Amino acid sequence: LDEKKIENAKRRIKALIEKKTIEKEQPKYVDFFLNNAKNSLSVATLLFKVSTENNLQRSLGLPDFNGLLWVINASYYSMFYTARALLENEGIKIKTQLAVHAVTYDALIYYFYATGKLQKKLIEDFTEAGEEAAEILGNEKAKELIEEYFLEKKKRGQFTYEMGVIAIQQKAQISLERARRFNQEIRKILKR
Repeated sequence: LDEKKIENAKRRIKALIEKKTIEKEQPKYVDFFLNNAKNSLSVATLLFKVSTENNLQRSLGLPDFNGLLWVINASYYSMFYTARALLENEGIKIKTQLAVHAVTYDALIYYFYATGKLQKKLIEDFTEAGEEAAEILGNEKAKELIEEYFLEKKKRGQFTYEMGVIAIQQKAQISLERARRFNQEIRKILKR
């Protein structure tokens, strides 16, 4: 992530904290967000399977079914809900429905990426590899997770709102794989 993106996210979150759009409270909804993330990932997996397996389409009476656009949407939403669970676990409440996806992304950067908190948690996963290697791997994994979240947020917007864009199988599969990785890594952090 470039410094400009990080600084812009920090500036926006500080303004939202001042307006009390983001506040610290006792965590209440971690399980709610994790369940939504799990369900969204299951929906994405099922839609991908039905969209790519002709035998399954025929057995369901849905010849030529194509739910690949919704694979991308459900994959992104699983990442979004997992990110919300991570924020909720820290007591970070986002109190807006307007631009909640952008605010969630900025909050991930502000509270976890820019502070090194995400890197630290991921570094703990790699400690067996040695101190220096663990630090490099943790920093790279944190950067990768934030970038993947951003890419899926952007892709969901493109495929959902831009006319003339056709979701293809490869992009849907990438979305699904990113969502699985993101969920897996964040859930490891939440188990500690």
